[in-house]
Amino acid sequence: MAMAFKMAMTGMRVTEECKNSFMEMKWKKVHRYIVFKIDERSKKLTVDKVGAAAEGYDDLAAALPVDDCRYAVFDFDFVTVDNCRKSKIFFIAWAPTASRIRAKMLYATSKDGLRRALDGIHYELQATDPTEMGFDVIKDRLT
Repeated sequence: MAMAFKMAMTGMRVTEECKNSFMEMKWKKVHRYIVFKIDERSKKLTVDKVGAAAEGYDDLAAALPVDDCRYAVFDFDFVTVDNCRKSKIFFIAWAPTASRIRAKMLYATSKDGLRRALDGIHYELQATDPTEMGFDVIKDRLT
């Protein structure tokens, strides 16, 4: 138990792959979403899944495991009341109730390090079940 606490306190390193994938999503619009996971053996945050530009929010929700934690970023495109096209990036901390306590602890303590490495996030959501990160929740944050 002491080792789990020590690892949780130190956080995880963010790989260059994570940063590069995020920049491709942010600037080049190559990806719609990115799912990140912690590799406990190497103590690194890595890219788990990447959604193509044509994929949507339902694809992101389906990419998240029901029994393990993940981080995700989603590029949400919308049109304002003034008829302007805009894009906002959402950060989602996914920690389902079925995940292990150790995983929840690691993800909770590593979140800030990833958020600092990914410059340009507009909104953050924390979810333990799909209803807490539904598409309607995303849209409500914009208003």
